[in-house]
Amino acid sequence: MYKDALSFPAESGLTFLQHIEIMSKHSSLKASGSVGGKRSVLKRFERVKILKERGQWKQGQSPIGLPKTKFEA
Repeated sequence: MYKDALSFPAESGLTFLQHIEIMSKHSSLKASGSVGGKRSVLKRFERVKILKERGQWKQGQSPIGLPKTKFEA
């Protein structure tokens, strides 16, 4: 990128404002249509809840270092 906002290539023949207007945003940075999409990772409290439902959670167990837990649809 350019260090100074006013130092863009003069050979383009564009003014500063014209140069800014034609710049595009990379497709990976655009907002996606699915705002509340499916997450592939569970939060710690969600993993503890699932382990409790399965009977794999022992009272007093540390919530740090939990086993991998798949979300059941």
